[in-house]
Amino acid sequence: MLPGLEAAELPTDAVEIGRIADAWGIQGWFKVLPYSADPEALFSSKQWFLLPTEKGKKTFSEVAKLAVKEAKNHSGTVVACAHQVDDRNAAEALRGARIFVARSSFPATDKDEYYWVDLIGLAVVNREDVELGVVRELLSTGAQTVLVMDYLQDGKVQERMIPFVSIYIDKVDLLARRILVDWQADF
Repeated sequence: MLPGLEAAELPTDAVEIGRIADAWGIQGWFKVLPYSADPEALFSSKQWFLLPTEKGKKTFSEVAKLAVKEAKNHSGTVVACAHQVDDRNAAEALRGARIFVARSSFPATDKDEYYWVDLIGLAVVNREDVELGVVRELLSTGAQTVLVMDYLQDGKVQERMIPFVSIYIDKVDLLARRILVDWQADF
């Protein structure tokens, strides 16, 4: 196992939140590519679970736990350092690793705030109880976030998008796995 990594099992509530891009500097820091515009889960968790890169050279092969000392924003990117990752060579060995964090360690959200991962898979229904689709992903357009849904029409999977803004979103019910919207099927 590489320096700084310890064999582990992936938590049952693990969420992939980014990947390690490359070494940063000579003291063991590394650059991280977060999958979210707000990488708060990277900053709040001190235990990251890593899986090896899917492409290229693999420097480890099993799930590994990494004890993070610090993660922070720096000049428009995220950089981090970990215990026992003390030099550039050790940081380079982590290149491409996929980063997972236990969902239970995410910071709490405020009222009417949601993690994208919690919205994926939710059914979207309008006020007339017409099913509009299932959330496949969310898309950040800069001005707003957009729900991207899949739905069936004539036996074929189609895509529908709805802005995730309060004028169209009436209620998000995570327990019922459902989002109520003010949107028509023919929009």
